[in-house]
Amino acid sequence: MSITTAIAIYFLIWWITLFAVLPFGVRSQVEGGAVAPGTDPGAPAIPRLGTKLLWTTVIATIIFALCYVVYTRRLITLDDLASLFGILR
Repeated sequence: MSITTAIAIYFLIWWITLFAVLPFGVRSQVEGGAVAPGTDPGAPAIPRLGTKLLWTTVIATIIFALCYVVYTRRLITLDDLASLFGILR
């Protein structure tokens, strides 16, 4: 796997993980009891983006490492996936 491919795959994993992590622990302004004037009541009271970005990076790194090991050691091949989904006869 080239470094460019690895970076692209890591970026995709990181981005998907970000969207999975974003809703964790979110409380709306209405739930928090204080709605700032001019904002949507459903907007997060305290978004904690720094913490979410850190967790996203940790989780994405673990997922990427697992995928890298599976790819480099050929634990699952394309033929295995094709037979699993019934593409090969």
